[in-house]
Amino acid sequence: MKRPLQALAASALLALPAAAAPAPAPVAEPTPIHLKYGVALIGLPIGTATVDGTVGAKDYKLSGTGKLTGIAGVLVDTKGAVTATGNLHDGRVVPSGFAATAGTPHYLLTIRMSEDKNAATQVEINPAYTQTPDRIPITPADKRGIIDPMSSFIMPVPGTGELLGPAACDRTLPLFDGGVRFDINLSFKRVQQVATPAYTGPVAVCGARYRPISGYRPDRPVNKFMIDNKDMEVWLAPVGTTRFVYPHHLAVMSMIGMVTIDATEAAVGAPAKAAAAH
Repeated sequence: MKRPLQALAASALLALPAAAAPAPAPVAEPTPIHLKYGVALIGLPIGTATVDGTVGAKDYKLSGTGKLTGIAGVLVDTKGAVTATGNLHDGRVVPSGFAATAGTPHYLLTIRMSEDKNAATQVEINPAYTQTPDRIPITPADKRGIIDPMSSFIMPVPGTGELLGPAACDRTLPLFDGGVRFDINLSFKRVQQVATPAYTGPVAVCGARYRPISGYRPDRPVNKFMIDNKDMEVWLAPVGTTRFVYPHHLAVMSMIGMVTIDATEAAVGAPAKAAAAH
């Protein structure tokens, strides 16, 4: 279950417009982002994650960390870290680099990917994924027109209209994590008000669907489950006063129950704003 869930969340820790989407208004000054998330399985806390970085007029830098906590952390001491950098051009996120590490004290997975013009130009995965006959091959075309999962965390909203309307959700995320090429299709459901320690105000509620393209094993039960999974949702909140939004809440049904990821702290744009809300 791990890979599709991580991709959606990281998604989670999600979402960018298609390459031809209209450009949002540029960001005048770099906007700082600091977010902390709690991860739960069927309501039981199992982990935490953080996202830090800046979004400027021409570029962005993001870094994230995550770890299992509570009973899950006792059973499996798992930690991870991810970074992404890139440029903002004509309302599009154009990644330049992605790196991730994840593992336990006895096993470490590292991924490094160079990107140029929304294409993966070089990928290093150590240890390499097992190449089985049933794994759908990744073609050169699959590595073009993509974004990495961490870069998809910041989401430009095209146009000049309502920030949290349908334009925030109605998009397809062409994601590639170095090993699997997949799409996340988002669709607008509604706008609703939320009041949490991290943020108080409106959010755009989006439905989500997972569609693997290559690098995956179609006969594995987890992949079949995720392809058919209609019980996935993400709530998008504003990044300061910019035309960007970020995932405030994610919910993904897994094969063992609902996984939720919720922002518990937020300093987005002017850091004092989040604290002033409560």
